[in-house]
Amino acid sequence: MTAPRPSGTTVDPPGGCGPAWERPGARPGSRPTILIVEDEPGIADTLQYALATDGFEPLWVASGEAALARLREAGVALVILDVGLPDLNGFEVFRRLRGFSEVPVLFLTARADEIDRVVGLELGADDYVAKPFSPRELVARIRGILRRAAKATAPAAPSTPPLPFQVDEGRRTIRFYGRPLELSRYEYGLLKTLVEHPGHVFSRDVLLDKVWDTRSESLDRTVDAHVKTLRAKLKAVAPTLEAIRTHRGSGYALAEDLPAAPP
Repeated sequence: MTAPRPSGTTVDPPGGCGPAWERPGARPGSRPTILIVEDEPGIADTLQYALATDGFEPLWVASGEAALARLREAGVALVILDVGLPDLNGFEVFRRLRGFSEVPVLFLTARADEIDRVVGLELGADDYVAKPFSPRELVARIRGILRRAAKATAPAAPSTPPLPFQVDEGRRTIRFYGRPLELSRYEYGLLKTLVEHPGHVFSRDVLLDKVWDTRSESLDRTVDAHVKTLRAKLKAVAPTLEAIRTHRGSGYALAEDLPAAPP
C-alpha cells in the first residue's frame, strides 16, 4: 500500500504535520491544501505522494487532537479523516470539527461494515472510502467533492429579508409585521444576522463570533438564552409562528416560509 517518496522528503513523527511536496515552479499556497489525519505512516506516505503529484498540497497529522488544532487555522480545502485514530474516534473528531468549521471531509477506514459507512454519511461526511483503496480513485473523489463545494459556496445574489422583518440599521431597530421589537444589544445583533440570511444555519460559535465583542464575555449557553428571549418577543407579535428554527446539533436559522402577513 506504500508508494516511493520523492528523494529528500521526510515524514514528521505522529502528531506533527508532514511536509508539502511542491512541483518545480509551484508557488507556495497556490494549490488546495488537503489535511491527512492518519496514524499509519505507510498509508499517510502513499496519500501524500498521490496528492502532491496530482496538484494538491498535502499535510499530515497522526492524531485527532492534532487535526482539530490544525483545522482551527485557515487554509485547509478538505480533510481525509481516518476513523481508527489512537486518541479520538474519527466520528468524534468530525463532530467536534463541525462545531467550528464546514470544511469537506472524506472518511477513510479499514472497516468495511455497512453500519460504519452509514454512520459517517449520516453525520454529514462528504464521502467514505474503505481500505485498501486506489489512490487514483481517492484523488478523483476528492476533486468531485471540491467541485461540489465550490458550487455550493459560489457567490449568490444578496438575500432580501423576508417581508415580515424590516431592519433599520441607522436606528438599530427591527420591526416584525410592522411592530417594533424591544431588543437588547445582543438580541438585535442575533436577529439581524439571522434575518439577513434566511434559511442559513448558524452554529453557536459562529453567532458568538459575529455578535459578541469578545468570546470572554460569553458563556456556554449565552446564545441559547438570547434566542429564547427573542422567540418570546416574536411570539408576542405572532403567537402561532416559529420564526427561529433549531437545527439540532448544528445551530439556528430564520424560517424561510413565514407568511407576508401575520396569521
